[in-house]
Amino acid sequence: MEQEKKPLTITLKIAGKPYQFTIDREREEIYRLGEREVNACFAKCKQSQKKGWIDFDYLVVTALQFAMANVYMRQSREVGSEDLKRLDALSEELAAYLDSRLKD
Repeated sequence: MEQEKKPLTITLKIAGKPYQFTIDREREEIYRLGEREVNACFAKCKQSQKKGWIDFDYLVVTALQFAMANVYMRQSREVGSEDLKRLDALSEELAAYLDSRLKD
């Protein structure tokens, strides 16, 4: 049990360069999956072979793609929360209507 609470030091290789992180043990899988995602996106960007670009440029495009995906997900949730608010309001109206009909 005590072992589970101790931080874990892992090394992730991003674009061929190792980076060391100290993380909570239960989050290791998330970090490993993130490493794979970044490297896959980086490799895909690098296939475009832009003239004069170095790995840093491809990493910038990779970061931008992840940032745009994050923004898109946040906006999608906001729209979803608006829909939920409308459903809640409709549910309250329906409950009030049914209460009034039951009293009659």
